[in-house]
Amino acid sequence: MFLNEHQSKKLFAAAGIAVPAGDCLGPEDVDAYAPPFSGPWYVKAQVLTGGRGKAGGVLRADTPDALRHTARAILGMTIKGHPVPFVRVEPATDIRKECYLSFMLSRQRREMLLTTSHRGGMEVESTAETRKPLVQRVPLDAGLREHHLRAAFFELGADPAGWTGFRDLAERLFRAVRDDGLLLAEINPLVLTGEGQWVALDGKVELDDNVVDLRPDLQGYHTPEHQGAEENAAREAGLSYVGLSGWVGLLVNGAGLAMATMDLLNFSGLPAANFMDLGGAADGARMRRALDLLFANPKVRAVFINLFGGIVSCAGVARALMEALGTERAAQPVVVRMAGHESAEGRELLRAFAHPDVIIADEVADALDALRRLDEVNRANRASGASPATPPAAAYPLADEAWPLPPAARKGYRRSGRRGVPWLGPDTQVLVQGITGKVAQRHVQLMQEYGTRIVAGVTPFKGGQSVLGVPVYDSVHEACRHHRIDASIIFVPASFAPDAVLEAAAEEIPWAVCITEGIPQRAMLSALKNVPPSPTRVVGPNTPGLIVPGATKIGIMPGYVFTPGPVAIFSRSGTLTYEAAARLSAAGIGQSLCVGVGGDSFIGSDFISLFECIRDDDATEAVLVLGEVGGTAEEDLARWVTATGFAKPVLGFIAARTAPPGRRMGHAGAILDEATGGVEGKLQAMRDAGFAVCPDLASLPERVARALGRG
Repeated sequence: MFLNEHQSKKLFAAAGIAVPAGDCLGPEDVDAYAPPFSGPWYVKAQVLTGGRGKAGGVLRADTPDALRHTARAILGMTIKGHPVPFVRVEPATDIRKECYLSFMLSRQRREMLLTTSHRGGMEVESTAETRKPLVQRVPLDAGLREHHLRAAFFELGADPAGWTGFRDLAERLFRAVRDDGLLLAEINPLVLTGEGQWVALDGKVELDDNVVDLRPDLQGYHTPEHQGAEENAAREAGLSYVGLSGWVGLLVNGAGLAMATMDLLNFSGLPAANFMDLGGAADGARMRRALDLLFANPKVRAVFINLFGGIVSCAGVARALMEALGTERAAQPVVVRMAGHESAEGRELLRAFAHPDVIIADEVADALDALRRLDEVNRANRASGASPATPPAAAYPLADEAWPLPPAARKGYRRSGRRGVPWLGPDTQVLVQGITGKVAQRHVQLMQEYGTRIVAGVTPFKGGQSVLGVPVYDSVHEACRHHRIDASIIFVPASFAPDAVLEAAAEEIPWAVCITEGIPQRAMLSALKNVPPSPTRVVGPNTPGLIVPGATKIGIMPGYVFTPGPVAIFSRSGTLTYEAAARLSAAGIGQSLCVGVGGDSFIGSDFISLFECIRDDDATEAVLVLGEVGGTAEEDLARWVTATGFAKPVLGFIAARTAPPGRRMGHAGAILDEATGGVEGKLQAMRDAGFAVCPDLASLPERVARALGRG
């Protein structure tokens, strides 16, 4: 959650950091406003984007009338696509020195970083080439030390008399970062006033959404005026939503599949009006809220529901849709595609329901054809004046991906005589941490039905019980004393999950699969850093788990979509994994190992470590990588493949290629950052490394078959 300058300064002030006095004004406040502090004043646009000053969003006013005139002008602005809902008015500050100070939890470096510069404001970037800012690593557990503070202070080039005040401010800022779960706390500029006081003249804060979910008091920093009506309604309903510019309302279960479907619509000339992840809960009330949200959007001309039933029942979703629609006509036609668990039953229910505005598609291609027919009707109606014009949407041309010449089928692999991955097979013995929870018990039963050997469970203070025939112990140590444990699967609440991972690592369990989502990022990164020197290989968090088809399933994925075979699938998305495996299985192409690495910013096993697992595995003849925007995991893998001469064919797919920059697409780690090269940087890195890039999910079977030498 990003905070505007005013809210950032409120958080700084609550931490005891000096900020200028200031008032936040909306359009309704301007005419009657009389500043309670003497001028001159600065009027500052409050938007969640940079570049306010260059855009004319920070202006000086010398009289009350000029202040009100300036405020009205700025409130009418749009800066980088962001309308200005508020301005902050504050008195001019007597500035003797401007500097830069920030703490950031860096995804790329997997560290807390303290950055300082002797220049502040817009000059930080302009002077970075001649004198780079000082960037220091702050250990997550040891925290901020005196030597960090001294180095930072001397970097500023300030008078020694300012040392005590700077140290106090920096320590207070770090405590706010630590205690309130800040991913970024930036003061730019940090100024030294004529009175010798350090003051945060401007500020930028990003709160960890996972911490906000666990700390209701932090919800007060949310400013709904920075989002549209649809996004605010979705937030209240607990739906992951991002507004886009097209006309097809999108409703999908699972963030990865939602990203891929958004791309498919945009590349097909059927631009999406939104990204929306329905999630795992699909009852009638939730479906109704989602449809109301889409139907209320004036840009939406049709709704596309794309559902892959993994654990979720398509028949259950069909009933929820029927309940939500009722017998009344829908505001817009609804195209429904269902695949996976009970999809045939779901389609039959909808056909029997026979709602006049519901179009049932057996395959994705059929759904696209139905949307194209609706588009033709809409175009005819617009031409005749029967319906309003649709706002123009961005065009997304999809270039055809050439088949790489070498090495689509690399010839350098020499068989090792080893089949399978250590500790993962039909004899794998599994421990369930948090086994007495309702969700855990449901998946324990499903794993047992698949054939997974679950030999023990752990829930503190509930030892001695039995759950589904599995003995329960008070600690992992106690369970390991009674059983050989090859893998642990973790179903514990977010606040306790990092410690559960460390408990498994303390007993050196070979694999620890953390299903839990919503874990605060700093806490999870700290846990991951403390796993070594244990040999435990952590998968997740926020993962569907892993499966060796036909042998063992340690996770929540639907076992029926996977079949034994020669292709490993490593993915950042659960639903994309299921969709890809189902398509390959239907084409007669089975899988050797499938792992969801997790959708969070900080995870245990990444693509590279998983490639190392199957490098010498004769059971794996090709690897399919399902990536998405955010981070550099795909680029890092491509460089590793090139540097190590990985000998097996690799295929790649990237979801959210048409995502808007800076917007988080469901997964905590799925945020497009063009500064790291963006989508094209990922794709080009894959091409340069000889990956066969798959433009869409429909192309997977043909391309994988070709990589295996079957095409």
